Amino acid sequence: MRTADEHDRSWRAGHRWKCPFIGVKRSRRLLARNDAIDPKLTWAAWPLMSAVASKANIGLDRAEVRKWPNLRPLGASPEIGRHALMGLVTSNRGTLLAGDRAERRLAAVLAADVAGYSRLMGADEEGTLTRLKAIRKELVDLTIAKHRGRIVKTTGDGMLAEFASAVDAVRGAVEVQRGMAERSASVPQDQRIEFRIGIHVGDIIIDDNDIFGDGVNIAARLEGIAEPGGVCISDDTYRQIRGKVEIGWDDLGQQNLKNIVEPMQAWRVRLTGQTASAAQSGPSASETQPLLPDKPSIAVLPFDNLGGDAGIEGFCDGLSEDLITTLSGTRWVHVVSRKSSFAYKGLSPNTRQVAQELGVNYVLEGSVRRAGERVRINAQLINARSGNHAWARRYDHDFRNPFELQDEVIRNIVGALDYALWYGLARGASGVDALAPKANPLRAAAWHVTQLTATDLRSAVAAARHALERNPRSVAAFQYIVIAHTHAIMCGWSDDPLTDVAAAVEAGRQAVALSPADALSHALSGHAKAAARDGDGAIASGRRAQSIDGNSANVLAAMATVLSLAGGADEANDVIARVLDLAPAHYYRSALLSHTALNWLRLGAPERGLSCAEEAVKLKPQALCGHVACAAVLAAVDRAHDAQAALAGAVALKPHLDHAFVEAMIAYSDPTDAERFRVSLRAAGLKGSGALCA
Repeated sequence: MRTADEHDRSWRAGHRWKCPFIGVKRSRRLLARNDAIDPKLTWAAWPLMSAVASKANIGLDRAEVRKWPNLRPLGASPEIGRHALMGLVTSNRGTLLAGDRAERRLAAVLAADVAGYSRLMGADEEGTLTRLKAIRKELVDLTIAKHRGRIVKTTGDGMLAEFASAVDAVRGAVEVQRGMAERSASVPQDQRIEFRIGIHVGDIIIDDNDIFGDGVNIAARLEGIAEPGGVCISDDTYRQIRGKVEIGWDDLGQQNLKNIVEPMQAWRVRLTGQTASAAQSGPSASETQPLLPDKPSIAVLPFDNLGGDAGIEGFCDGLSEDLITTLSGTRWVHVVSRKSSFAYKGLSPNTRQVAQELGVNYVLEGSVRRAGERVRINAQLINARSGNHAWARRYDHDFRNPFELQDEVIRNIVGALDYALWYGLARGASGVDALAPKANPLRAAAWHVTQLTATDLRSAVAAARHALERNPRSVAAFQYIVIAHTHAIMCGWSDDPLTDVAAAVEAGRQAVALSPADALSHALSGHAKAAARDGDGAIASGRRAQSIDGNSANVLAAMATVLSLAGGADEANDVIARVLDLAPAHYYRSALLSHTALNWLRLGAPERGLSCAEEAVKLKPQALCGHVACAAVLAAVDRAHDAQAALAGAVALKPHLDHAFVEAMIAYSDPTDAERFRVSLRAAGLKGSGALCA
């Protein structure tokens, strides 16, 4: 009879290259791993490994592997052998035969562990174990069962559970974390037991009431990037629960998870009292709008069918449902689920009562009335705190193609609400003083930006820098820095345009690097590049932003500037018109109107831009851009005296104004556009040569 070593050498010689699903390198790696565990174990392990890997028709399942007689060679630990073989069976998904008895199914997997467990055990071993057992008995086990989950197993500091529904898994996780927050409120920070939870929806293998596979692995990796007290979910999970769970979300972008081949999109559940911040191993949360704490929450009530026309009842419900779904994709707004909102269908509830019952600070309501082939749709956004209308709009359309009509109306409503909600939050509509000493610096930055004065833009930069001291990976802070610097340049308030341009370009680069899927980051980066006369780069960034979100007023405002400086004048004016249609009182309206006037100058129709330039001056008389645009347009229509008067207003604001400063302020990429602008200003009386635009 051969010895174990002889058997091992024989098998190595005859079977080393017969593992088609493991591969040569993996075979060697597994062989070396088993040798490291116990050199005498290899002769028993490798025949089974070969059988599984090569799909040998031996009808093995995990239960049979546990019974394999050769797993106890010469006193080797059976657990070591089992885990080595089980790892092979589990990790090589898709290689099991149809005849194998492994059961597979799709499930929502929840993985949890205790953050800082070793530290807690080191400080108070018995006390930590006692508290952890009490938490599991009084909170965790009951909550998992309540949400129809099954605890698969627990370890010293961890837990694995499965749910048939992603909605149940997330609701259960949120309830656990909120319960933990309540229990820990009076416990010193360094003594708190805090769970990190990861959830993924995926394929799992079930064996002896245990679960294995990618679904488990990914959930465990997501748990690893969750914050203490937080919940991190995969994009697959997010798609299953979006619009069904009344919880806010932060997009963490693409995450490189350990031992997971492809990067994965991850989301952080926004729990009560949390502000957006980065996961420990990934980029900070990205938001289509600049990120602020205490984000707006909104309930979309069913639209009323005013005429009682049974033919449009489905249209009314579909309009409300699609609004809920689309708004739920706006990641910085919390939207109440359809089930909760539609509980008010057929009623005439008081909006303040609705807001109180659903826990929101805004309510969107509307009505539909049909007359022949025409339909009128009214929508209004109510601020639940004040009871006032934050926004209202009426749409009159042809009803011949209901689906096209519905898509168009939803696009318009969502685009308008996107800006109205952000602006209301920035201006303190929630009642929080943005300038209070303890206010979140991002809120202060937003408030200063919307003030749009020279002093406020400097304060916005300071507030954003302060936010970066707290969170160096804050996408919103970098976004505000770009906004403040580029606005200061355009309005003529920059003391050093070149320095401001460089700061804006760098902040834009950082925002995009941290949040590559964020539309506003790309749009603002494009704005900064346009100010630096990088026309091609600016257009590329702007197009990328539009492809992600072409319906956000702030994204489109940045894109309008990109096109005005480096793109087509016609398209630029179309985009500006879209911005001002979505947000007629946009805080940057004066600068956008200045661009509109100068775009008409570029198109050879300066007379069409005169009214825009004059309105820009009236809206923001302290901004240089309106005066300069007015002077250039008036000179182009041969109103020299009026052009000189307009230029005098600009010189009063900037006594040493010359061509070089103006060309830094409005930095055309095309030399032809720059020369046309220069000629008009020279005709208005502007001195100084200025450098030609490259």
